[in-house]
Order: sequence, then C-alpha cells, then structure tokens
Amino acid sequence: MLVTMNEVLHDAKKGHYAVGLFNAVSLELAQGIIAAAEETGSPVIFGTAEVLLPYNSLEDLAMILIPMAKRAKVPVVVHLDHGLHKETCLKALKLGFSSIMYDCSTDPYEINCERVREMTEIAHSYGASIEGEIGHVGGAEGAATAEQVQDASKFYTTPEEAKDFVDRTGVDALAIAVGTAHGAYKLPPKLDFDRIRKIAATVPTPLVLHGGSGLTDDDFRKAIEAGISKVNIFTDINVAAVEAFFANFTSMGKGIIDLLPTVREAVKISTIEKMRLFGSCGTTPPTASSVDEATVRRIVEEIVREMQGR
Repeated sequence: MLVTMNEVLHDAKKGHYAVGLFNAVSLELAQGIIAAAEETGSPVIFGTAEVLLPYNSLEDLAMILIPMAKRAKVPVVVHLDHGLHKETCLKALKLGFSSIMYDCSTDPYEINCERVREMTEIAHSYGASIEGEIGHVGGAEGAATAEQVQDASKFYTTPEEAKDFVDRTGVDALAIAVGTAHGAYKLPPKLDFDRIRKIAATVPTPLVLHGGSGLTDDDFRKAIEAGISKVNIFTDINVAAVEAFFANFTSMGKGIIDLLPTVREAVKISTIEKMRLFGSCGTTPPTASSVDEATVRRIVEEIVREMQGR
C-alpha cells in the first residue's frame, strides 16, 4: 500500500528500529526491493534523488513506483530524496509521490528554514510528508575544505538547531549531520552517537541518517539504538546489481532477459540484509491484500451474524 513517511517512521521511532530508503531508479531495482519487503514483512521507502534523474525521469519513475507501491502487501513510501529545486519537488508532488525531501542544507540557516517551511505547507496540502536537513559537511560539490577535514564537528547538527528547525518548518523527518561522509564528500565516517541520542531526546520528529556508505553493521545498530529511524541506502544494492549482472554474463548465447532475474534476486538479497540489520523485518501486520478472498468473505459474514444476534 502507498503511504507517507508518517505512517512508518513514527512506529520505527517508538519501536527502536529503522526503515530503509532504497533508491529504485530502475524496474529491476524496484522489483528486488519490493520482493524483499514482502518476504520479510518490512515497511520500505522507494527513493530517487534529483541527481539521479538523468538516469530515469520523475515521470517514468512515477509510472513504475506508484502502482507498484499501491499493489504491495506492505507499506511503501515513494519519496523524492534530495530535491534541490522547488520545481523538482512540486513536480514529484503533482505526479503522486507520497513524500519529498527539500534539501536546502547548503543555504544559510535562515533561508533553509524559510524555504523548507514554505515547501512543508505545500507538501502537506498534497497529503504528502516532507523531510528537511540541517548540518552539512562540505563546500563545493565533491570537495571539503581543510577546516572541515580538521574539525568536521563544527558542521554537525546540534540539538538546539534541530528543535528550532522542526518548530519553525514543521517537517515530518529530519536528516542530521552526525559524522557520516555525506553525499560526495570523502571524509572518513565517524558517528557521534551521543549527539544522535541528544537530538532524538530533544525533538519528536524521526531522525534520518544519510551517507551510510563505509559504516559497519555495528555503526548502524548503534545509530538506530541512539535514535535514527530512517537510513538511506543505494551503494550496496547498486553494486549487488552490477556484480550479479557481470557474474552471470557470458559472451555467447546470453541476452539481457537472461540476466535480469539474477539482478532482481541480488537486489532482493542485499535489501533483506539491510532490513534485518535495521530491525524492520516482521514489523508490518498482514494487509487485506495478503488475505485470500474467501477468508475476507468469511470474516465479513461472521461480523454480520454477530451484529444480527445483538
């Protein structure tokens, strides 16, 4: 079923597990992600990002991901991640995405607050959820200054900023800078778990961890235990798909249709590994779509008989 982040992340926050966002920029990735979610009974977030749109447009992804989410037996969020421009976020909302992230984290703090506040009102008018971000490590794309390398903690999110930002913008999820090598910046990941704990205790809004590449399983577990409710993943499933493709490729007698099933299976396996690590498996109760028609009819008849007997 298609849902917003509010319908999965608040349960994750209460239950001390995290829901994974997996970038689904092709049909095969999406199929592998959904298969993993349904097999494990886990909620899941389909993602794409503005920087990934050259590989598949919002229009094409909407046609693939939204119907797939609606048919799913588990809650599925369709989310635009790192929307860098207002126009891109508006297009995603108009196409039916159930969630967006408006990333103004490189803007001055006051401008970030004002732009995200405005977009929050718009997203909520569409019935969609919205994520914002404060704290940022890095300057220009792919670069980090000497000061940032020397003392990256100067650019981390503080509990006071987190509370102020949430109060002023009304966002439904908050991405925080706590030590990961965010985006294209190549700083060694070293998470500040105590900072996560303090922010989680200060704001009721579910917290998001970006830039998970390079983290250990233990890092993820500790971050979730400290208060992270959403984790973004792309590198692992992206690499799993490519490795499966090449491992099963031969120059004679093999075409793409022979390779796609192995790609989907590899993505499913990689996604399940992360869902188990994040603790989200088995947290989704069965939905009506997973119950056969005869069972539904029997339940309805029993309810009717009970009401008639009163």
